[in-house]
Amino acid sequence: MTIETLPAVPRPRLPAVWRARVDPGHLLLMLLLLGLLSVLVVLPIATVLAVALTDANGRPTLAHVARFVQNPLYRESLANSLIAGAWTVVAGSALALPLAFVVARFDFPGRVLVTTLATLPLVLPPFVGAMALLQVFGRAGTVTLLLQDVVGVRANLMEGLRGVILAQALHFFPFIFITVSTALARLDPSLEEMGQMMGAWGWRLLRRVVFPLVLPAYAAGALLAFVRAVDDIGTPLILNVKNMLGPQAYLRITTVGRDDPDGYAICVVMVVLSIACVLAANRLVARREYATVQTGAPAEHRRALRGWRLAATGSLCAGVLGLALLPHLAVVILSFSRVWSLSYLPSAYTLGHYREIFVRAPQFVWNTVGYSVAAAVLAALVATATAYLLQRGRAPGRGLLDAVAMMPIALPGVVIGIGFLRVFYGRPLPGLDVPLTATWLVFPLAFMVRRLPYALRASHAALHQVHPSLEEAAAVAGAPRVRAFRRVVLPLIAGGVVAGALLVFVTAAVEFSATVILVTRIEQSPLSYGIYVYSQSPLGRGAAAALGVVAMGLVTAGTYLANRLSGRGRTAFTLG
Repeated sequence: MTIETLPAVPRPRLPAVWRARVDPGHLLLMLLLLGLLSVLVVLPIATVLAVALTDANGRPTLAHVARFVQNPLYRESLANSLIAGAWTVVAGSALALPLAFVVARFDFPGRVLVTTLATLPLVLPPFVGAMALLQVFGRAGTVTLLLQDVVGVRANLMEGLRGVILAQALHFFPFIFITVSTALARLDPSLEEMGQMMGAWGWRLLRRVVFPLVLPAYAAGALLAFVRAVDDIGTPLILNVKNMLGPQAYLRITTVGRDDPDGYAICVVMVVLSIACVLAANRLVARREYATVQTGAPAEHRRALRGWRLAATGSLCAGVLGLALLPHLAVVILSFSRVWSLSYLPSAYTLGHYREIFVRAPQFVWNTVGYSVAAAVLAALVATATAYLLQRGRAPGRGLLDAVAMMPIALPGVVIGIGFLRVFYGRPLPGLDVPLTATWLVFPLAFMVRRLPYALRASHAALHQVHPSLEEAAAVAGAPRVRAFRRVVLPLIAGGVVAGALLVFVTAAVEFSATVILVTRIEQSPLSYGIYVYSQSPLGRGAAAALGVVAMGLVTAGTYLANRLSGRGRTAFTLG
C-alpha cells in the first residue's frame, strides 16, 4: 500500500499574515490615539517624575525624595495626610455602616428615600462643603453658638486637621455606604440562617458570618474614601490647613517656582500612595467573588420593622442624614444671606450674591459650562474610538492603549495640573504664538485627561453589549465600515457614550485640584476657582455659596441624566 502525501500547504508570507491580523485603518487610529494620549497623559506624568528623580544635569538621583524624608514640614504633611485619610475612613464607616445595614436588611417606610439621600453628599464638592461647615461648626457657627448658649461649652470643630476630617468624612462616606449596602443586599440569607442553626446570633453572627463576607466590599469603599481624602486639595486650602501633601505641592509650585524639585518630589509621593491604594482596592474587589457566588437577597427577605425598632431605625437615619446633608442646607442659606455673623441664622437676606455671579462676574459660570461641555465632547470622542479599538480593533498595542487611557484614574489632580504646567508653559502653540497654559484650551484638555477613564469604561460597557454580528450584517449588505458604525453601532451605544460624557461633565464642573494649578488669568477661571477666590474674604462667602449652589445644580442634573441613561440597559457602570 502506498501512502500518497498531500501537497504541502504553502505557509502564508508575513505580509499576508500581517494583512489578516492588522487593519490599516485600525492601525492608523491606534497610532493617532497613542500619539494624543502620549502628549496629554504620558508626557506630563513622565516630566513630573523626571524632575523629581534627576538633578540639574539630568542625571538620576534620589536626592529630592531624600530631602522630602529629611524635611520636618514634609514629614508632618505626609503624616497629616495619612491621619486625615485614616480618620476619614473611621468617621465615614461610623456613618455608613449602620445606615447600610438597616437599608439592606430591613423594610420600613422611606427606605428608598434614605438610600437616595445617603448618596447625595457626592453632588456637593468637598471644598464647598468645607465652606458651609465653617458657617455651622466654625468659631462663630450656628452649632458652636448653640452649644455655648445652651450647655456653656465652646468648641470649634472646624479648626485645623479635625475640620478637614469632618468635611471629608461627611463627603466621602457614601463610597463606603454604596459598596457595603450593595454587598449586603446580594448576600444569600440562607448563610445567616445556617449560622443561626449553628448557634451564632446577634453580634457573633455579624462578626463571624456577615462581616467577613462583605469585608472585600467594605475595604474597597474604605480605600476609595482614603485615597480621595489624601488627594483632596480644596478642603485643606479652604480651611487654611497648609501642612498636608496637596497644599504643600500647590504652594511649592505656585510660590517657590515651577522649577522647584521639592514640589515634584511631593507629587511622586502622592502618586505612589494613590497607585498603592488603587492596586489594593483592585485586589480586594477581585476577592468579591467569595461573597457574590451566592444568590442575591430579594426584597421580600427584608424584615419589616414595627414598634420601637421602627422608631430607633428612623432616629438613626434622621441623625446620620441630618448631619450629612447639613452642608447642603448651609450652602443654600448662606447664598441668600446678607448678614450671618454671631447668630444662629442670617439676620438679613438678599439676592445680591446671585446678581454678583450672574451679572457682575458671570465668567465663572459660563467658563465652567463651556469647559465642561468641551471636556465631555472630547472625552466621548476619544473614549468611543478607544473602546472600539479595544473590542473590535485589529491592530497591535491594544493593551498599551488601555493602560495609557486608564492611567489618570490613579493620579491626583494636582499632579496632572503640575505636569501640564511643566510641559506646556512657555512653549508657543503652532499658529497661535502663545503657550497652551495661557489659553482657555488648557482647562478642557486637563479635565478630559483627568476624567477620561470614566467615559472609557462607560463606552466600553455599552459597546460590549452590541454583538459584532450586527456590524458584520451591515457589511454584508454593502455598507462601508464607517457607515456601518455610524448607522448601526453608534445608535446602539449612544446611551452609554452620552452617560459617560455626562459623568465627565459633572466631575469637570467641580474640578479644583488641577484648576488651581493652571489658572493664570481670573477672566478664564472656572467656577471652582471662583469659589476659592470668593471664600478667602468674609464678604465674599455669600457669592461663593451662590456658586456652590450652581455647582450642586449642575452636578445633580448631570448625575440624574447619567443615571437615567445608564438605567436603560445600555451601560453597565454605576456612579461613584
